[in-house]
Amino acid sequence: MDARFTDEQDEIRRTLRELLAKRCGPQELRAAVDTPAGHDPALWTTLAGQLGLPGLALPESYGGVGCTVTELALACEETGRALAPTPLLATAVLTAPLLLALGTGAQRAGLLPRIASGALTAALAVPGPALTTALALTGHDRRGDWAGGGRAGGVQARRAEGGWRLYGQVDQVLDGHSAQLLVVAAHTGGYARSRVLLFLVRGDAAGLTRVRRTALDATRPQGRVQLRDTPAELLGGEAVDALPALARLGDTAAACLAAEAAGAAGRVLERTVAYVGQREQFGRPVGSFQAVKHRLADAYVQVQAARSAAYYAAWAAATPAGEERAGGLALAQALEALRRAAAEGIQLHGGIGFTWEHEAHLYFKRAAGDELLFGPVHRLRAHAAAAAHVFEEAGT
Repeated sequence: MDARFTDEQDEIRRTLRELLAKRCGPQELRAAVDTPAGHDPALWTTLAGQLGLPGLALPESYGGVGCTVTELALACEETGRALAPTPLLATAVLTAPLLLALGTGAQRAGLLPRIASGALTAALAVPGPALTTALALTGHDRRGDWAGGGRAGGVQARRAEGGWRLYGQVDQVLDGHSAQLLVVAAHTGGYARSRVLLFLVRGDAAGLTRVRRTALDATRPQGRVQLRDTPAELLGGEAVDALPALARLGDTAAACLAAEAAGAAGRVLERTVAYVGQREQFGRPVGSFQAVKHRLADAYVQVQAARSAAYYAAWAAATPAGEERAGGLALAQALEALRRAAAEGIQLHGGIGFTWEHEAHLYFKRAAGDELLFGPVHRLRAHAAAAAHVFEEAGT
């Protein structure tokens, strides 16, 4: 493994960091999250038009840049530093890979170029309380019971004249209130022969109701999706097995999320170090006290370890074989580092760190919100240990 970044990868990071510094400062961030969509469409258009961000990991034949998961993770690291509220995670990380892997030729040709250009945003709607169960990060459900198991609840699909119809509700869909395309996981076949399939639902489909939810982390907008006799198109064919595809997506998504969390942790730590170097107590900078130095040094080591783990997970996900799954562990380490760095940031900023006017609380909410959505940390680690047979005796 060559741990050095290429010139192109360094350029992606530099250009994106400079753009977000100009277009996504504290004031712009607060204004964006207060809009109905929860993000700035003009910024998204710029990220797509100038940097090709939504198509970064899509093939050139579909209008993408043709890069790998590594480049996408580096982009997520920069958006994480700025806490930029964009459809990047929902569209490029969670949805586009499913369309590329499972879609028919016509579906890929019709949707992926629009995603790559930024003209189409998409979201993955997975019923159940935990997205990470469906992505096989905190458990492995071979029947898809996380989606209702064919019983009441979740989303059900039935054949209708000319296609499929969906019924049900999904409560936590990243960008689900604003995405122009939904990829919905739904059960079909009744209880005895129930199976999970993925369906495409247009944002303006009949019977579709969407509302934005109040979330702990306002920079990560979520929507509630209700489907009432809603027309849908099957993604791929009926022979397609959605569960393995979702499990493969989980490792890639976890690597990108880990890089994003590491970027946020690094940024809040940088801001804290700068502040304690300026704030004075007892006639000297707070940062000169040994106890403060120790706390920041410990946080720095944790952040750097998380960043390294995220890079390795992205590299492993980008390898042709793709046999090593390091995303779950990297995500656990990054979420823990972000929670530690954000907590230290609030405390060491003193009284101002506890106010709504300061940005420190946004990083802490990102840490808590991500762990609620994609964790918790101990379950991510427990599942990774079980998958690696860490606690099994030799010969069993």
